Amino acid sequence: MLPKDLTREQLSPIMKSFAQSLGVRCAHCHVGEEGKPLSTFDFASDVKEKKLTARKMLAMVHRINEQDFGVKDFSQVKVTCFTCHRGATKPVAMPPADAAVPPPPAAKKPERGAA
Repeated sequence: MLPKDLTREQLSPIMKSFAQSLGVRCAHCHVGEEGKPLSTFDFASDVKEKKLTARKMLAMVHRINEQDFGVKDFSQVKVTCFTCHRGATKPVAMPPADAAVPPPPAAKKPERGAA
């Protein structure tokens, strides 16, 4: 889903945002051993199921941005991995039980002279 002609300088921040959004490191999706130099990783390999899932999720995010929000420029996205994942490998479906509940909006006062 990402353009094939991205430079390393362009790709690195994108991969970093994926990792931060899911709270993972490179070895979660890519073939390589945690703690080893990135030069030893096989980033092109598609043997990890997590990488295939990531591709499907990325396609979904693009589809939502394009079809639901009319986004044509990737720098203007409305929905990202973080929108649902919030730093967790599984999307966060419910707010935490101890999350603060915002107060209801104040009722509007009727305008003077309104019937």
